[in-house]
Amino acid sequence: MSYLSGSIQRPFVAAAAVIAASVSADVSDKFSSLRSLVRGSEPEPIAASVSGSVQDEKSLWVSHISASKLADLSFMSRIRLPVPNVNHLAPNPSCNLAPSVTSLPALRSAYQSAELAKASKPAAFTTGASLVVPDVSYKWHLPETGAVDLSGSWRCALEKNRTVVVLLGWLGSKQKHMKKYAEWYTSRGYHVITFTLPMNEIMSYQVGGKAEKNIESLVNHLADWLDEEQHKNLVFHTFSNTGWLTYGAILEKFQKQDSSLMGRVKGCIVDSAPVAAADPTVWASGFSAAFLKKNSVATKGSGSSSFESNMGARINFSEPKPAATETALLMILEKFFAVILNLPKVNRRLADVLETLSSSQPRCPQLYIYSSADRVIPAGQVESFIVEQRKAGHVVRACNFISSPHVDHFRSNPQLYTAELNHFMDNFVLACCNHSS
Repeated sequence: MSYLSGSIQRPFVAAAAVIAASVSADVSDKFSSLRSLVRGSEPEPIAASVSGSVQDEKSLWVSHISASKLADLSFMSRIRLPVPNVNHLAPNPSCNLAPSVTSLPALRSAYQSAELAKASKPAAFTTGASLVVPDVSYKWHLPETGAVDLSGSWRCALEKNRTVVVLLGWLGSKQKHMKKYAEWYTSRGYHVITFTLPMNEIMSYQVGGKAEKNIESLVNHLADWLDEEQHKNLVFHTFSNTGWLTYGAILEKFQKQDSSLMGRVKGCIVDSAPVAAADPTVWASGFSAAFLKKNSVATKGSGSSSFESNMGARINFSEPKPAATETALLMILEKFFAVILNLPKVNRRLADVLETLSSSQPRCPQLYIYSSADRVIPAGQVESFIVEQRKAGHVVRACNFISSPHVDHFRSNPQLYTAELNHFMDNFVLACCNHSS
């Protein structure tokens, strides 16, 4: 944005260059993208949340991206990974689980997935089929033939087969990061779609561009799938604020395209989100974690300290300290987003999406998975949103993992994470699978 050149642009680029020189080569590559971002005009951080905020195509920094970088966005070839081994549930005082799900058997069946283009319908493929379509940001994962069903009910198995779980990735996530989540759902008998927006797509967003078309393609695909049979349904599982805002953009498109689609959404699982406001501090923390990855303090767990959470629980942990380079980057990004998020078009677009998520969600059960140790999404803001959703009449469950980092709850405590998912899906989303009574 040409009017941000001067006092904001030059210090931002210079500071980013100094920080980049002090960290690893992998991190320096990320800062080169950050410097490119500042050279542009009115970049949009989250593609799903700002369709319509940029008008001057000539001023977009997307023109600075080389063809070789764009070539890196092609899909990876199919990878086989083991399903997480779930043995005995470690109790957690912050999560209220039914006794029937305090232990789960090991899940060890083969992983199968297929990538589908927008016009292709999953019914045309049999279990085990795989079709690779280049340049598509979502993948379809088919249910496993030996899926585990603790309910023992054929009605439950049929209901799961009629449900597709849509996994919406976090900022900087890739398809390979979503596989372990997809594996768990397919091992239970669900269809799964994993959707991610590569960093280059997010930072080079333009109206009518690739990111926006990919979201629209996903919406059309879901609508086609639901149109095949009346009893098919959706469950959304979002990660961080990026996945959360993408969910909001999808709901908006559902409302405009066919409002009856909202009634086909039977559940929403929110991992490490939300923040129901355009907060520069949160956006700065998210982008810093995406750039620095394992070098970020956001990936670190917690030690010991204590405070009182909004939900009435006493939380004990100590916060790790960020390195000087990360502190500098956070300060720069926070000032940058303080300007970007207050641009009228950006602010208006974000307000529309956040309003949809706050006031116009489907009347379906919600599950919030978060942590008091999350350095990106403050636990207090998640808990405040939960309170408001309950006041609005929504059925809401919540689980505070207390010490796990941002979007790292599955890896930190796989037994508790999968038990929460299983209990929510079987007892709240799919009534016929209820086996706790």
